[in-house]
Amino acid sequence: MKHRYSHFIRPLQVIFDVFLINLIAFIVFDSNYLNALFLSYISIFWLISSYFLKFYKVHRYTQLLRVFTLLFRQFIIFILGYFAFFGIFREGVMVGNQFVVLASIIGAISLSKITWFLLLQKYRALGKNYRTTIVIGYDDSSKNIIKLFKSKSNLGYRYQGFFSNRVYKNNEFLGKIDSLQEYLKENVVDEMYCSISSLSEDKITELKKIANEKDMVIKLIPNASELYSKDQKVEFYDDSLLVVNVKKLPFEFEENYYIKRFFDIGFSLFVIIFLLSWLYPLLWILIKLESRGPVLFKQPREGLNTDQFICYKFRSMRMNEYSDKVHATKGDSRVTRIGAFMRRTSIDELPQFFNVLMGDMSVVGPRPHLESLSLEYQKEVDDYLKRHLMKPGITGLAQVSGYRGEIKKKSDIKNRVRLDIFYIENWSFLLDLKIIIQTTMNVFKGDENAY
Repeated sequence: MKHRYSHFIRPLQVIFDVFLINLIAFIVFDSNYLNALFLSYISIFWLISSYFLKFYKVHRYTQLLRVFTLLFRQFIIFILGYFAFFGIFREGVMVGNQFVVLASIIGAISLSKITWFLLLQKYRALGKNYRTTIVIGYDDSSKNIIKLFKSKSNLGYRYQGFFSNRVYKNNEFLGKIDSLQEYLKENVVDEMYCSISSLSEDKITELKKIANEKDMVIKLIPNASELYSKDQKVEFYDDSLLVVNVKKLPFEFEENYYIKRFFDIGFSLFVIIFLLSWLYPLLWILIKLESRGPVLFKQPREGLNTDQFICYKFRSMRMNEYSDKVHATKGDSRVTRIGAFMRRTSIDELPQFFNVLMGDMSVVGPRPHLESLSLEYQKEVDDYLKRHLMKPGITGLAQVSGYRGEIKKKSDIKNRVRLDIFYIENWSFLLDLKIIIQTTMNVFKGDENAY
């Protein structure tokens, strides 16, 4: 198992708090239509305000004082939104008990927040919900972080040892820095802490690449005089111990994952119900009339973390032995007449919405490749494996930027990978919407590379 910590802790906290708010309001207020309206309003307002105020952004190194700050800031906004409701609706037992409900919510949520915080610390002190860590470089700065890992068991860091170009007779010494790759072949590491003063800029760049390939978090331990770029985030461990977190990818934030997944489910259901429900039978007849074989073409592709899945498409070629090995070229004799139309309009890709619904793909993301092609591209393109940090998509930034279809030269795949990585590093929900709109426009106006 890759991770020994759960991604469900934060969502469970959100669900529990919303449940508390609804339970308190339901018990005190009358059960009428206005109560139902209030419950819906206050739940949505809590979710939106907590998201923008980062109320649930509590990390394992967060101090208790920070928790009180989050509570204070959240309740200031929550109180304003709470009384805004009663500024509109002024009737019944709700108005008479609104202060009782507000005080109960503040008390219950505060108790919940602090209890979660303390219980998690206790749980981690018992050796649960931990992250394995290693340190690169061995100097005064790195010794401070090592000391913290050893002394603060409630933070949930399991320190494995350190790498250094200087050999130490120390049971924590794991080897020279160049032996890191060999160590990672047999050991799983979640976070890597690198001392800036012990490493050259080229070595840090190399370590960042290794971290991306191994799905590790990389953090830099700076000197007080270091300057930090806008791609780095300063974090404090144990009040005064400073660590620089290398820029996080958007999908390292759990809320972004859920936003994208909820949209994927909703959008794919819409397409399946309102488009594929009648288009599938029609295409079944047309495909069967022109050539023998199944209606759906199934092909193994590489997805998230290079895991394989079966990708679905409407079959656009006559049955042939090279369909899994050779991509279609311009004027390809294997492509049927209905197949040429489906390819030109991208209709052949529509069954992939079933892949999206099953969780193998996303509506927008890097296009999935065959394993054989993926192995070839890894040798030719730097950072190619970074494409696998997120689910593949039905469409993507590279496709709407003119890079789809046949790969004729090396620059084609390099440009695709460059745009895929840009998308992964700069994802936003609005960017997804823009790509979907552009894809829809391309369907109607045609794409010269769609064949």
